[in-house]
Amino acid sequence: MLITTADAIPGREVAQTFGLVTANAVRARHVGRDILAGLKNIVGGDIGAYRQLLTESRREALQKLEAEATAQGADAIVALRLTTASIMGGAAEVLAYGTAVKLA
Repeated sequence: MLITTADAIPGREVAQTFGLVTANAVRARHVGRDILAGLKNIVGGDIGAYRQLLTESRREALQKLEAEATAQGADAIVALRLTTASIMGGAAEVLAYGTAVKLA
């Protein structure tokens, strides 16, 4: 599966467009890590627990997006976009979306 943020894949022609595909991952922080992150916030620096949370969420969302596109018969996703949102205190969402296409 080719996935790109570009609107087209250089040297490849789109034979069929399946349309929008979306996938999201919602994860909650661990209370113990949340306390340590709060302390880190006071003194400054990298908050590894949150970085790891978002990295895992992004990976999960992309895997789900690829599975959805594959189920539709696509072999590529163009115009990939990622966005994040705070769902509630202690939980974040990563949303991935793009256009599923079949390449010639």
